[in-house]
Amino acid sequence: MKKDGEVENECPAEGLLKQLSGKWKPQIFLLAVKGAVRFNGLLRDIKGSNKQSIATALREMEDYGLLTKTVVAQKPLHIEYTLSEKGLSLVPVFRQLEFFSEG
Repeated sequence: MKKDGEVENECPAEGLLKQLSGKWKPQIFLLAVKGAVRFNGLLRDIKGSNKQSIATALREMEDYGLLTKTVVAQKPLHIEYTLSEKGLSLVPVFRQLEFFSEG
């Protein structure tokens, strides 16, 4: 909370970078761009990850509104995570970052 007379020094991108910072969030985001992801699939696809770190990253990304959690009532019952509207709106930003990192 800022006091009277204080200037807000936070960069607009700082909040977004905080939301996507962490060891596995960028990889989860990249996989979710390709389609729905599942917890066990992420454990398989992200080498070196563990259950606790993936669960924490998924929960935080859902709390930030980047992912949508859906319970799929098929047998066996499972949960899928997809990019939310907010998450999808970030895809062009990451495409631009890829472009700049290639050059």
